[in-house]
Amino acid sequence: MQASVISKYAGIALLLCSGAISAFSLPQSSPPNVILCMTDDQGWGDTAYNGHPVLRTPHLDRMAAEGLRFDRFYSAAPVCSPTRGSALTGRHPYRYGIFYANVGSMKAEEMTLAEILKRNGYATGHFGKWHLGTLTTKIKDSNRGGPDNLDEYSPPWENGFDSCFSTEAKVPTYWKEGDYEKYGTRYWTGPGEMVPPTEISGDDSKLIMDRALPFIRKQSEAGIPFFTVIWFHTPHLPVVSAPPYTDGYEEHGDYYGCLTAMDEQMGRLRAELESLGVSKNTMLWFCSDNGPEGNDSDPGRTGGLRGRKRSLYEGGVRVPGLLVWPAMIKEARRVDFPANTSDYFPTILDALGYRMPEALARPYDGVSLLPLIRAKVTQRPSPMAFESRQQLSLTGNRYKVYSKDGGKTYALYDLIFDPAETTDISEKQPEVLEQMIHDLQTWQASCAASNRGEDY
Repeated sequence: MQASVISKYAGIALLLCSGAISAFSLPQSSPPNVILCMTDDQGWGDTAYNGHPVLRTPHLDRMAAEGLRFDRFYSAAPVCSPTRGSALTGRHPYRYGIFYANVGSMKAEEMTLAEILKRNGYATGHFGKWHLGTLTTKIKDSNRGGPDNLDEYSPPWENGFDSCFSTEAKVPTYWKEGDYEKYGTRYWTGPGEMVPPTEISGDDSKLIMDRALPFIRKQSEAGIPFFTVIWFHTPHLPVVSAPPYTDGYEEHGDYYGCLTAMDEQMGRLRAELESLGVSKNTMLWFCSDNGPEGNDSDPGRTGGLRGRKRSLYEGGVRVPGLLVWPAMIKEARRVDFPANTSDYFPTILDALGYRMPEALARPYDGVSLLPLIRAKVTQRPSPMAFESRQQLSLTGNRYKVYSKDGGKTYALYDLIFDPAETTDISEKQPEVLEQMIHDLQTWQASCAASNRGEDY
């Protein structure tokens, strides 16, 4: 049986505080750059490398062919905001009140990767969708921003990011004339600094990359390490595209086209890193924030997995996951190690050799993937816990327990032999079920204590 969830918390806190995190550290004269790329509602099957029969994603395919390809990478939640919080904090968002999309905001007491890396000499930039709080208190903006909702103002520039080109929430994946006011969600670069509509047109992923690349170029030329978050809106509704991205698609041209456009920007990013001579020493991560929108008749694909966005079945949380880092990953590998967005935080700190004494009092849900990156392990040391409204799940290396009704009833699945979750084996494995339910309930109690403020 896997280690209990509670022991994981103590282990991560100890790792971050004791100096064990420095067991492997790159030379301080050349710390790695870090880029976190994330799409919005891209399903596990929405890439050519995962078997899509029509979609063109040559640059993601190249990443999969050159780096670490995760066959079991998970978003920490089946919807947007919570997953994004986990990526920056290493903690499940139920610990700090971001229970769902457009619910809660990043608390000042939380420590983000941007804040920690900024304190250690990194330039920090956020580009694209934020969705962890509002960006203005002056005018009505997006879903929640404005003078009537001051409590949820928590923009990226108050969470460790120096440079920004950010939206609160969704925007069209392709901007046409008049869309800026039509959709009511603006881009912001700082307090009161709204990007004018004259600067917003065309493919949205290109707009984001147009702002991210100069930031990367500036830091690279100055010899400053950078932490860059690039969170695309693609392929979230409203899904819009145009030629040449839609060319060659006989159906679902807007959906496939916006993904191909985003893929082109990933290629553009990699070309820039190579041109600047910093690609080798850059950790370039890619994932999606949850599974695809809609139902099985919609174009988003799960690759045969059960469930979609908003579901804690595999199709709602198992997403594309890639890491390219030539300095450490010299040969491509395909792994079935269960990893998730909460793992970014401890992995990056572990790789950079930074200690964080203030973490002692708070639990973390991620684990460092550095041993996996170094090909030293093949099994996750402890399971991953999930909660979303009435759904609960705990996912380990082999088994997964799932509840659709807040813990009143449970099903058990063997994800190795039944990744589509077709057969409940709880009656055949009662001891596994009992232990996993116990671990899940222990985790829930820990999250409840965190949300009461006991970590601060």
